[in-house]
Amino acid sequence: MELNFTTFTNIIDGKPSTTAEKRYSINPSTKEANPPVPVSTREDLDAAVGAARRALKGWSETPWEERRNVLLRYAKAVADRKEAFAEMLTREQGKPLMFALSEVKSSEGLMQTLASVKLEDEVVLDEGGRRIVKRYVPLGVGGAIVPWNFPISIMIQKIAHAVLTGNTIVCKPSPFTPYTGLKLVELAQQFFPPGVVNALSGNDDLGPWMTSHPGIDKISFTGSSATGRKVMESCSRTLKRVTLELGGKDPAIILPDVDIPLVASQIAFYSFFNSSQICIAVKRIYVHSSIAKEFVTALVAAAKQFKVGDGMESGVFMGPVNNSMQYEKVMGFLEDVKEKGTGEVVMGGDVGRFRYKPADKGGKSGFFIDPTIVFNPSDDSKIMREEPFGPILPVTTWEDEEEVIKRANDTDMGLGASVWSKDVERAEKIARRLEAGSVWVNEHTSPMPLAPFGGWKGSGIGVENGRDGLVGWCNVQSLYVRREVKSVL
Repeated sequence: MELNFTTFTNIIDGKPSTTAEKRYSINPSTKEANPPVPVSTREDLDAAVGAARRALKGWSETPWEERRNVLLRYAKAVADRKEAFAEMLTREQGKPLMFALSEVKSSEGLMQTLASVKLEDEVVLDEGGRRIVKRYVPLGVGGAIVPWNFPISIMIQKIAHAVLTGNTIVCKPSPFTPYTGLKLVELAQQFFPPGVVNALSGNDDLGPWMTSHPGIDKISFTGSSATGRKVMESCSRTLKRVTLELGGKDPAIILPDVDIPLVASQIAFYSFFNSSQICIAVKRIYVHSSIAKEFVTALVAAAKQFKVGDGMESGVFMGPVNNSMQYEKVMGFLEDVKEKGTGEVVMGGDVGRFRYKPADKGGKSGFFIDPTIVFNPSDDSKIMREEPFGPILPVTTWEDEEEVIKRANDTDMGLGASVWSKDVERAEKIARRLEAGSVWVNEHTSPMPLAPFGGWKGSGIGVENGRDGLVGWCNVQSLYVRREVKSVL
């Protein structure tokens, strides 16, 4: 059955469900309204959780291989509809169509890779007539709270972890990007039993209802560190398990021996891809002072090649920032740089130019911000300490290796980091001392589905992906089996 991308409903217990109240989000490139979506009530959440609990026994007892095969069939169905999903993704999120297509394709690959992992019973001890087995048992009903920057791939990631390990799930897409998430769950009904995968669209109050709901056993949340703290606090009242993938302030350390044009072009890509709306984008650059001037020149030259515009237009590399709230936040960073004079704006940064102007008056109609680069801001400046989640990039210099490691680690975030050098051994030694969940040498923003992904410090709790990510959706049980009863006296 094909999907209709003009009408959108909740999915509860395998069936579409509507609500009395509706809302809509807008296309961030054009400010045009997307179709209406439901605004879920507490009663809708209760119904979805009830359906997930009823489906749990049958799904959790379904053999792993069967769950795996269902997930793989679902993965193929998503990929078979990649054009429709990608077009809707561009209309709701703003990213260029070529990257929207890539997000859908990578989601298929993520499901295929996770399906190659299996959690089996592990024999811890087998001697003296006694056997101890470590088992992985589904947690129960999961709640997935999905952000607006990668609404397809992150929704798929959470669904795949949950269903493969025998859990059921209630999914909440972001109010800014509800459309593809609702359709992903609608499509899932063609493969999973009713109640295994449910979806609710709602306002900002739906998330707190989920985190406090006694019928949900785990929350998997991706979003800001500030909201993550609220999620954890709410979940603690019912002792829910939590996985929190939160914000980042990723440093990139550039050693003096690099191929400057090549590395500058790579850094520009990893910084401004998806309009810098990536938790693991490069967000701070530390370049050795001996090559700083040449590197910044090359970085600016690379960033100038990025076409900014409507994601439906050919050749666009950067779409708009997704929503008005985020647009104003990024503008606040630009204004802070200008008002406080911290650093030299070497590219972009004309705040007046980027303020929204109606298209018929010569301005761009959406939330567009050109790539902006700030050279040598102070380490205690806002742009060096906080995450803008938008295309404004600080570049500063270093001379002493110990000093730059200390500066890179001087943050309460620890999601990603990278080191760049032809001397791979030296780069790896530095990389091993960086306080982040994912550290790359000579690349960045390249997580793989088989490797655990998560943050240190204020960047998160728990991991997703790989065997460790699947274990996070399970209770661990130690099963003790003695072959015959023995007297304890």
